[in-house]
Amino acid sequence: MTQKPKVLFVDDETYFTDSLKRTLRKEPFDVLIANSADEALAALTAESVDVVVADEKMPGMAGSEFISTVLKKYPDIIRIMLTGHGDLSVAIKAINEGRIYRFLTKPCNKVDLGNTIRQALEHKQLLDRSKQLLRVAKHQSRVLEDLERKNPGITHVSRDSNGAVIIGDDNIDFESLKRQIDEEVNNYLDRMSR
Repeated sequence: MTQKPKVLFVDDETYFTDSLKRTLRKEPFDVLIANSADEALAALTAESVDVVVADEKMPGMAGSEFISTVLKKYPDIIRIMLTGHGDLSVAIKAINEGRIYRFLTKPCNKVDLGNTIRQALEHKQLLDRSKQLLRVAKHQSRVLEDLERKNPGITHVSRDSNGAVIIGDDNIDFESLKRQIDEEVNNYLDRMSR
């Protein structure tokens, strides 16, 4: 069973976070609440979080500073700034220092907020999948390089005018080669599943 994504809201206004929790209870993600940046940082060490939505005006650490800290410590978390103060300098700081995904102003339409969070989760899922595919491609490239080293010329393929592979009269043991490739792929998949 796959775990539901988690979204952490960081806002010192408890009436607002309580309202969010009620409004977003039917969404396909779990809502976590922190009422300060310090509380949120503690939650991030204890929980695996996918998206952080932070208010700018909080006692102690400002939201933009918190978002910047999240970027440094947890770069894979998608960051959203939500503030009642539509200050351009705050937006610029959040974008430049925290590389936020979106900047929203309060009062925020709960439907728009839910849509934005779902889009952020889809964005994160695509980024995660891209990283996984990149790892697989790098591994496959290493396997091909190793095969080429052990069997020079094996990765160079000749094709006829229709694009079909032309197999020469070389005495290549294809069964042995197939077993070697399967073994390399299985070893890689075993390492990835750990």
